[in-house]
Amino acid sequence: MGLSVVVGGALLLGAVGDASAQRNRGGRDKQADETKQQAPTKQDDAAQRQDQEGQIRQQQNQQRQAQQEQLNQQRQAQQEQLIQQRQAQQAQENQQRQAQQNVWRQQQRQVQESQQQNQRVQQQQQNVWQQNQRRQVQDQQEQQRAQQQNVWRQNQQRQVQDQQEQQRAQQQNVWQQNQQRQVREGQRRNDSGAWQQNQNSGRQGDYQAYNRRQQQALQQQRLQQYNNRWSNWKQLQQRRQNELRQERRSQYLNYQQRYWNHIRQDQIRLQQAQYYDNLVNNYRYYREGNYYYTSQYGVQQIQNAINYGYEEGFRSGQADRGDGWNSGYENSYGYQDASYGYDSYYVGLDEYNYYFRQGFERGYEDGYDGQYQYGSYRNGKYQILGSILSTIFNLAR
Repeated sequence: MGLSVVVGGALLLGAVGDASAQRNRGGRDKQADETKQQAPTKQDDAAQRQDQEGQIRQQQNQQRQAQQEQLNQQRQAQQEQLIQQRQAQQAQENQQRQAQQNVWRQQQRQVQESQQQNQRVQQQQQNVWQQNQRRQVQDQQEQQRAQQQNVWRQNQQRQVQDQQEQQRAQQQNVWQQNQQRQVREGQRRNDSGAWQQNQNSGRQGDYQAYNRRQQQALQQQRLQQYNNRWSNWKQLQQRRQNELRQERRSQYLNYQQRYWNHIRQDQIRLQQAQYYDNLVNNYRYYREGNYYYTSQYGVQQIQNAINYGYEEGFRSGQADRGDGWNSGYENSYGYQDASYGYDSYYVGLDEYNYYFRQGFERGYEDGYDGQYQYGSYRNGKYQILGSILSTIFNLAR
């Protein structure tokens, strides 16, 4: 555009120069004609020539001024045209930039709207996921409660079955004891050493004495009772092991396996023992409204039962708490068996079971709650407090 303006200006200047040359030639021709017609004198001619030259110079000056003004006007017009073109171009560029900015802003808005839409979708998905998680947790909790309820019902049913089995075993044992008691009574009547006279009171038997042969008979009777009980509990133990695996109670399964190993050791020990001794039941203790008699060995056996029960109860409570199981010592294998550490020489199995469960109940409470309300931990063993033991086992010589 700038080149076309320059070319146009050059052409215009050329046309103006041609017109000016023609006027000059016309003027000179006219002056020559006038000179020929008038034929002035030389002085007049000189003056006239000077005048004419002055006029010519004046005309030339006027022409140059006119040409200069025309050139100035053309330059001004060109400058104005250039300015207008620049303004138009600037306006067009501004419009283009504005259009580009508008497009950019629109794209930015679209991007923001897309991001916001994605965020809303993600938030909705997150809310749905959280709701699903809460529903899954609720479903799992309901399933756990249902499973616990089913386990509780099964335990209740097992307890009923176990109680019925125990009752049948106890009835059988009572019958056997009655038969053996009759045999012993006959033996006592024929054995002058079976009963001793109390020298202080002058009447028969404030305390009872057993010789070696009688103690052997009692031990065999108790061992037979223990073996009968053992055959039943072996089946129960296997069944409960499978149930604990299904319930994923790993800590209690380890506890029960440990208890089971103790029972196996007790069984081997009782089968191999051959020691019998004379006994004198010169200790009396009170339980559930009745007085009972036992020997010094029986006293030690009952105290051991309480301590063994406390230790096993403590471990059972720890295992239930570790598995996140509800508290309940009655459902424990150790509480229901209650024969760990039993010695068939000095105390009957039922008597041992009673005092073992007394210690177990208190040990379970301490183990589940993580405290030592009824016992203590010394030298790697859990033992019941002496004051609690004397409360459970009220003894007098």
